Amino acid sequence: MERLPVRTPYSGLWTLQRAVDSLFDDAFYRVGLSEAREQQPALDMYETEDAVVVRAAVPGFAPENIQVTLIGNALTIKGEAQSESEEEKRSYIHRERRTASFQRSITLPHGVGGEPKAEFENGILTLTLPKPEEVKPKAVQITAK
Repeated sequence: MERLPVRTPYSGLWTLQRAVDSLFDDAFYRVGLSEAREQQPALDMYETEDAVVVRAAVPGFAPENIQVTLIGNALTIKGEAQSESEEEKRSYIHRERRTASFQRSITLPHGVGGEPKAEFENGILTLTLPKPEEVKPKAVQITAK
């Protein structure tokens, strides 16, 4: 049986929020800030019945160099990777690996209820953010008269 998407009174606002976020992202991308945008991790966000799941691609970053902050329904992921320490003086012919950092903030469709869970595997950070009870679908019992 196919599960229908959950509609809440705030669904329209969530769609509007995503559209405005996309508009600003595209505007900044076009005016030459694409280099900063490329250093942000790519994100996927989806809902299950009990949680919102966010997956971020953060290759080259160690889990201990990533910070996740959650304030209300604002999620921020920060990371910093250091290049190898230079014990020897080297004269590089070509060098692309360097110190890198990023900060990415997104708005969740609602706050978080319960304890968030974070897992890191093969350069993918997976955050499982439990939904608050008030936004979880509830079955309504029908009684006959």
